Amino acid sequence: MSLHKFVAPCLMGVEKFLSNELKFMGAENVRADNGRVFFEGDASILARANIRSRFAERILLLLGRFDVHSFEELFQGVKNIPWEKYIPENGQFPVKGNCLSSALYSVPDCQAIVKKAVVERLKSRYKRDWFEESGALFKIQFLILKDNVCIMLDTSGEPLHKRGYRAASNDAPIRETLAAALVELSRVRSNHTVIDPCCGSGTILIEAAQKALNIQPNAERQFISENFDFIPKTVWDSERSAAKSGIKSDIAFHGYGYDIDENALDIAFNNAKKAGVAEYITFAKKNIKDFSESFERATVICNPPYGERLLDIREAEDIYRIMGKRFISKNGWSYTVISPDDDFENCFGRAADKRRKLYNGMIKCQVYQYLK
Repeated sequence: MSLHKFVAPCLMGVEKFLSNELKFMGAENVRADNGRVFFEGDASILARANIRSRFAERILLLLGRFDVHSFEELFQGVKNIPWEKYIPENGQFPVKGNCLSSALYSVPDCQAIVKKAVVERLKSRYKRDWFEESGALFKIQFLILKDNVCIMLDTSGEPLHKRGYRAASNDAPIRETLAAALVELSRVRSNHTVIDPCCGSGTILIEAAQKALNIQPNAERQFISENFDFIPKTVWDSERSAAKSGIKSDIAFHGYGYDIDENALDIAFNNAKKAGVAEYITFAKKNIKDFSESFERATVICNPPYGERLLDIREAEDIYRIMGKRFISKNGWSYTVISPDDDFENCFGRAADKRRKLYNGMIKCQVYQYLK
């Protein structure tokens, strides 16, 4: 199979995890950038990355990359791409994109130019003057960053953080890809006891359980590129089969999720059931004021409510003070907490052993780790 170029957008701060994950999958020439990772591979890597990536937001086929300073340069660069290799005569090809720190800054104008260039290319190849766009969907994306444009084709469709198990959620759910990053930072393994004392809809524990069980995050969902003629159907069948064959069952992992909201706990249980991990997680109503466990070893991971999410700043900082008293430093235990509050350590009462910047959507956060 021929080698393709790809780019995988991700949350800021997750690039290293995504790079390592892609290398482990067999991707070549992996290179991290701010909020994205470039890599190369064949059609199997395309399917594998969509099915297995815990950190990518989507997988984009990179069709062209060049510098642009004028609409004419953008038009000619896009027109030179062999679109007929990817888009059939009846294909739908909407265009979306962004412009940042560039001479070309009008997104609607750039959208129109890219669309026109693709149409002109397909006109010359298919010998047609008009396209009804009634067939399979091919979502074209562009990013013009510092006068350099990437022209891409979306292979995922729905973002990859939409695993399919979260039919419902509480008021402020953590994104699945960020939860997976917290699990990775906490070095969760298949023999760990993992506790989330502010579990909400259960996302962190579900991601931890799926990692422990080696359940691939998107093996059960569909992708837009399954309708692309240039990707053999056998590739998807083979990659799904391989993903499902690696699932473990006889493991010592168990998760415990606590919350004061009974409705959130019901949602969390149903989400865990849909994700196939309900038997590995226990949910119970418990206030963080009463947090106390007798486990010899445990990994605590939590995304407590905070001012920009559910509570005002004073209420959030009261919770941090309670956590500082309840999260006792002892051998065999570790604590990982994500918060946007720069005053977290002062409220918690101890400086973190490690700190790392991550983004929860558009909110800049710090991950504070208190290690074993």
